[in-house]
Amino acid sequence: MTLAHSLAPLRHRRFAWYFAARTVSHAGSAMVTVALAFAVLHITGSTVALGEVIAARVAATLVFLLVGGVTGDRLPRVVVIQTCHVISALTQGLAAYLVISGRATVPTILALEAINGAVTAFTMPALIGMVPQLVTTPELQSANAVLALSKSTLDVVGPAVAGILVASVGPGWALAADAMTYALAVIFLVPVRLSRSESVGSNRSMVADLREGWAEFTERSWVWVVVLVFMVLNGIHLGAMGVIGPTVATQRSELGSDGWGYVMSAIALGVVLGTLVMMRYRPRFPLRAGLLGVSLLAPTILVLGVSPQTWLLVVLGVVAGLGVQIFEVSWTTSLQENIPQDRLSRVASYDSFGSFVAMPIGTLLYGYLGAHVQTRPLLAISAGIFALVSLAALMLPSVRSLTRTTA
Repeated sequence: MTLAHSLAPLRHRRFAWYFAARTVSHAGSAMVTVALAFAVLHITGSTVALGEVIAARVAATLVFLLVGGVTGDRLPRVVVIQTCHVISALTQGLAAYLVISGRATVPTILALEAINGAVTAFTMPALIGMVPQLVTTPELQSANAVLALSKSTLDVVGPAVAGILVASVGPGWALAADAMTYALAVIFLVPVRLSRSESVGSNRSMVADLREGWAEFTERSWVWVVVLVFMVLNGIHLGAMGVIGPTVATQRSELGSDGWGYVMSAIALGVVLGTLVMMRYRPRFPLRAGLLGVSLLAPTILVLGVSPQTWLLVVLGVVAGLGVQIFEVSWTTSLQENIPQDRLSRVASYDSFGSFVAMPIGTLLYGYLGAHVQTRPLLAISAGIFALVSLAALMLPSVRSLTRTTA
């Protein structure tokens, strides 16, 4: 595939504006993970509190996720996304003010992040369902890769900038930038209008719509098996990298908050490389390539516990990010190619619900274990389970043999 073919979706005017909105909104969000983690640790120094904040956001997402999927299939998706961005701008702006002014407490940050988690429940299904409405089916992988390239490029810079801000002026300014970019994204989405015939809707009850989405989700074994696998992988990933990682960084001088920012940027750099690969390479068996790729995150978790040297984690982070992005693009494209458009947001919501349901448990569990168990054996065991589970899914023929519809 040529570069011109890879960038072809940007010739569609509505997709170009959608791309601009996604890019600007993520420009600030790329710094938030690092900024939020160190903001909570600055307030309390407690891994338990950090685990609670992350768990609150994920739990709120789970509570509203299925409703968000139905909403994304019923209402114009661009309106759903704009509304969510307005709320995100307000909540992140308030969080920034509290952190910068020194008035932030764990309960207030927890409450604001819970609201953001609820908003995310409506945003994610709408975003996934939106892309097939803006480009043709043969262009889906290219469109997903272009969006991922923008996101991953910003992820390279964002965590490193956040680490520098934390060490210099504090984490609040990263939250403020995130709020402003959400506001700009709302404006950029104005030209992305769908005709009435392109908008999906339903006159049935929400329960009936949920049942229809569930039937669509369960009739494909490759969908629900991969979702079950990521219930485990996401719990380990968020617990190990989101809770234990920043804790190790604050405790080990050879890593530090700036070093941890570089590690997060290295993973993001790997994601950029993975995106570039997926702009040119169309695997015949997308899930086979994707699951092999995501298993490459296990060595990073292992080294974080055994020998948290910044340079080594940076190298492994690049490899891990590359593998994770191969899965991400392959999985999203597989859903968009195989699921009917009028049910796509609901299937995406079931996918996200199943993938995320273990995250609150993972963050709380790792927050507790981080305070009571040595990190070396904890992360070594976590890495082994991560690799085993990600590769075990390939034993199922429907996962291993799923073929691209446009191959």
